Amino acid sequence: MVRVLFFGATAQLVGQSEIAVLAQDATVGTIVDRLMVDYPELANLNLLFALNQEFASRETVIGWGGELAIFTAVSGG
Repeated sequence: MVRVLFFGATAQLVGQSEIAVLAQDATVGTIVDRLMVDYPELANLNLLFALNQEFASRETVIGWGGELAIFTAVSGG
């Protein structure tokens, strides 16, 4: 199982801040593509990812029990 956390605009689109996805040794991209089936509006965002609190790419492999955060870029000054 992978714990998926949503922040900011992604949480608003999904309607919740956390879900669990059954997956083992999947990539970030595989999980995100699966989520886009249920939440196609995510495709309109420039998404960033963190796996276990470290930036990750779509090719990063997620092990069982991983924590995947999905969010958009935040600007500040």
